Amino acid sequence: MGQTLRLGRVAGIPVGVHWSVLVIMALLVQGLATSVLPTSAAGQPAWAYWTMAVAAAVLFLVSLLAHELAHALVARRYGIRVQRVTLWLLGGVAELTDEAPHARADLFVAAAGPLTSVLAGAAFAGSAVVTTVAGAPAVLTAALIWLALINGVLAIFNLLPGAPLDGGRVLRAVLWRVRGDRDRASLAAARAGHGLGLVLVMAGLAEVLFTGRLRGLWMALVGWFLVSAATAEEAGARYRSMLGQVPVREVMNPYPLSGNPEQSVGDFARTVASRAHHRAFPLRDWYGRPAGVVRLADVARVPADARERTPLSQVATQPDQVPVVSASRPAAEIAPALARYGLVLVVEDDLLVGVVSEADMVRATELAGHS
Repeated sequence: MGQTLRLGRVAGIPVGVHWSVLVIMALLVQGLATSVLPTSAAGQPAWAYWTMAVAAAVLFLVSLLAHELAHALVARRYGIRVQRVTLWLLGGVAELTDEAPHARADLFVAAAGPLTSVLAGAAFAGSAVVTTVAGAPAVLTAALIWLALINGVLAIFNLLPGAPLDGGRVLRAVLWRVRGDRDRASLAAARAGHGLGLVLVMAGLAEVLFTGRLRGLWMALVGWFLVSAATAEEAGARYRSMLGQVPVREVMNPYPLSGNPEQSVGDFARTVASRAHHRAFPLRDWYGRPAGVVRLADVARVPADARERTPLSQVATQPDQVPVVSASRPAAEIAPALARYGLVLVVEDDLLVGVVSEADMVRATELAGHS
């Protein structure tokens, strides 16, 4: 999940937001200002509703960020590397580079987010009691009550037992502990998430068809996301079960065609992109270090008359937004990053030595299945 706007770092972890957050912000503010707050605190001026709606929406995003940072910070406690935390349309995501070292760590990392949401909900509920006793404006109390409820709903929803929800991670940790097999536990959690997603899709579409309420589309969208993410997680679990500890260097393409960040888009299209049927290419600087990824879609967006004066660095995905792994790392562990980005850069002694695409992983698993 790429970050449109970087907000800075918390404990060294890059924090940012995706552009789709604007959508959820607009929906939240509109719903709060025109429906939720006027119903809960009637008789207030319109400006009060809109002002409080904006404040409540911002506080909700802050609580979402706290939820994801809790995952990230607990993960760091167990030596799991965190690439970044990003807020987006359907909530947030803490992107972890490594797998949990054991079931206990997996459980604590998964539970940290919902626990944070419960604590946030309790804090907002307590604040609502204080404002009521203090005689504060009713619209403020209404906003605090909404924040308490929405954080409670967030915690409950995330604890549903299906990956990639936190409840799915908890389920995986418990099964891992009981069965002693992380791969089987991951497969079970992913399949549960797939089933849960299908139920949400069907329930959302049924609500639209039988009641005419368009909010069902939102439920269907969430369900579709769960199905997609669970499918990727199931593929990752299968990679782990088939590849075991096979290192990335045995799966990667060691001779990838690459561009240079200072190279013009036009020159790259003629000398590199035209020589292969790939849709994404790594960039390396003059020292041989990874310098990002450029996709054909990025090249296509540059007007023809501007390609000779536009450097690849201007249109490419920047290095800190691209997964980079060591050649000695087990290939199965890069499956989540590969599912998200489609291409993983491989380094040795800080130099780019290869890339891994989804096609490379499929080929490796097919060979493993025949060995």
